[in-house]
Amino acid sequence: MDLEGNSVDALDPERLIQCPYDKYHQIRACWFPYHLIKCRKNHPEIAKQLATCPFNARHQVPRAEISRHISSCDDKSFIEEHIVSQSNNCQGEKMNIVSMWQPPPCDEDWDRDLQEQSNSTFVWGTFSSGVNRYPGSSVVMEQKSNLMSGRRAPKSLPYSLSWKSRAGN
Repeated sequence: MDLEGNSVDALDPERLIQCPYDKYHQIRACWFPYHLIKCRKNHPEIAKQLATCPFNARHQVPRAEISRHISSCDDKSFIEEHIVSQSNNCQGEKMNIVSMWQPPPCDEDWDRDLQEQSNSTFVWGTFSSGVNRYPGSSVVMEQKSNLMSGRRAPKSLPYSLSWKSRAGN
């Protein structure tokens, strides 16, 4: 019930909530979390006297009353019910699920790939996927340059590398 005796919906985002840091602040429910952060910074002395409920961060309770609040918090029952339902669902799923997944056969040979890659030279601006390297492969893929037509990769970099110039000395 609100001050006029009307029924108030607890989920209504437009309902007004009193700020725990300043009793003259009446904040819409949808902005209340943001307001709490702002007011906590503006009223550090009051913030030291209040504790945050572990079940709902909107609940700011005097430190002396936090244990009583935790035992009677409305949000505690919702969280406990959710945990119980989740644990029941997980236990049921574990008993009913049998995995039929099998890993696909592996035809990779990393040592062979490394040897083949060391034989090929790197060319800046070209793409080599290694798809055509394997004999018997039916996939045909030509090498394409990522550069626009009429453009070529530069033969040198536009700057000197300090580590490279020192190595030659």
